[in-house]
Amino acid sequence: MGTSQGPLPNGGHRALTTAAGYLVLFVLGAFQGLIGCFQYSRAPAPLIALVLVVIIFGTCVACGWGVGTFTAALLPAVGWIIVSFVLASERPNGSVIITGTAAGEWYLYGGALGCAAGAVAAFYLRVRRSAQPR
Repeated sequence: MGTSQGPLPNGGHRALTTAAGYLVLFVLGAFQGLIGCFQYSRAPAPLIALVLVVIIFGTCVACGWGVGTFTAALLPAVGWIIVSFVLASERPNGSVIITGTAAGEWYLYGGALGCAAGAVAAFYLRVRRSAQPR
């Protein structure tokens, strides 16, 4: 019996699986940003915003550590930042979703800092993991 190469030769399945996985990580970050934009001001207001910051930080670190690449940590961060900053911008009718309150600023700027710190932490974990002797 011969082995079947499938419709995609030369590791095409692996590349397709990797791209699909990265797309899922991007969508995960975007989904967290979408939910967070509408939930950051729940009571107790500044505390919930900080919890959401910790969650996106943890997501970036966990994705980078789990997949083992810096890109895996960066994609949820990029998805979160795109959705959050688009929803934070003023609409033509003058309304905003993320307000200029303390909770809104903690969520938006703290979340962006959490994304950056999570990606850097995941990169550091990856470098440490690859430097360990096996």
